[in-house]
Amino acid sequence: MAEPDGCRIDNRVRARPDAAHLPHRILGIDPGSRRTGFGLIDTNGQRSLRIASGTLQVGAHPWPERLKRIFDGVAAIVSEHRPHDMAVEQLIFARDPAAALKIGQARGAALCAGLSSGVNVHEYSPKAVKRAVVGSGAAEKSQVQHMIRVLLGLVELPGEDEADALAIALCHAHSMCVPGRGRATASWRDWRP
Repeated sequence: MAEPDGCRIDNRVRARPDAAHLPHRILGIDPGSRRTGFGLIDTNGQRSLRIASGTLQVGAHPWPERLKRIFDGVAAIVSEHRPHDMAVEQLIFARDPAAALKIGQARGAALCAGLSSGVNVHEYSPKAVKRAVVGSGAAEKSQVQHMIRVLLGLVELPGEDEADALAIALCHAHSMCVPGRGRATASWRDWRP
């Protein structure tokens, strides 16, 4: 995958041949003002496999340029990997309004990149994501990283932003109706693997 101008993509993983029987591709996005995590999985609703993951490093450029780099980076990932769905973490309330505004704008750039390519976009709260992969909405980042490594059979522990993006993708996989899996559950209390 060619990196968008001025945007460095770290920790890329290439597609694996055993992903052919997993019919649904999901892109998870963990938006940030300096690093935006991304994680692509193929899934059948019961089994998931990491296809690609890493971070878009947009650095310390002027703010409008960072937003363009996020947009271009997500658009390049969507163009290369053709996900069926994109799942993005919802904005949480922050003590610093300026930081919350920047993260909201980074989310907007990522959402627009997915929507402009025709990808179905879904949003999940941080608590829902943690509950989906760890079992507790109050889980620590290190617990999310560990469970992502276990659930996806990764050799190494993923970075925080990469793990969060993969967790968002898994949360969507667990909460939707994937062909061959049956109906989507109405709530987490109803969900059975």
